[in-house]
Amino acid sequence: MKAVLLAGGLGTRMREETEFRPKPMVEVGGRPVLWHIMKLLSHQGLREFVILTGYRSDVIRRYFFDYEHLNLDFTIQLGKPSTTTFHGQHDEAGWSITVVDTGPQTLTGERILRAREYIGDSRFLLTYGDGLADINLARLVEEHEASNASLTMSVAKPNSRFGVVERDESGLVKRFLEKPEGKELVNMGFMIAEPIVFQSLGRGQALEDEPLRKLAEAGKLSSYLHEGFWQPMDTQRELELLNEMWDSGKAPWATWKGK
Repeated sequence: MKAVLLAGGLGTRMREETEFRPKPMVEVGGRPVLWHIMKLLSHQGLREFVILTGYRSDVIRRYFFDYEHLNLDFTIQLGKPSTTTFHGQHDEAGWSITVVDTGPQTLTGERILRAREYIGDSRFLLTYGDGLADINLARLVEEHEASNASLTMSVAKPNSRFGVVERDESGLVKRFLEKPEGKELVNMGFMIAEPIVFQSLGRGQALEDEPLRKLAEAGKLSSYLHEGFWQPMDTQRELELLNEMWDSGKAPWATWKGK
């Protein structure tokens, strides 16, 4: 099963980080958050990746094109043509990575549609390039198969970005909760899709709008409740939080490290 990663958005709420690079390339622990997502998926058996790029596609292209040079010692013999010998092997050996430029202004549904030839006609995983979770892919796939749905999305209860105040009729504060867990469920990505989903996609569409609504109306959209760790990276504060977790050695998504 291939993993399709949506990595083309602007990241406007993190402009200080994304002015010169796409949000999936913002670093957590010295590595792009996109790399972290690929590591957690690879640890669970997914080693074929299709990365759908847009804004500053060149940054993602260059990162993976030069990956060997950036991560291994090498000897280069200059000339025409030059030859390079790499020494050793990195842990990502064996990954197959297809980088597809789907356009800087393209919406998510059309991005997926534009990459159909690279995704193929088999079931695939689809997720966003800016959210980390300790997702259990085996359970996700198991629930997807049991549902007979065309697409199963992982859902979670997000923490509030604000503290919540409870007060009595006189205005006295009875209780203050610092960023409590919400009651609503949101789409956190990590979706399993059947190739029939392509029939629901069109030009100029966001996956999250008409395509998902149509699947829901047809009874072909299912959900998998993820009750573990999930943290999107939408703000500078959330980026700092992820880096604090990584630096402390307590990064729940880093399942490849035996945590």
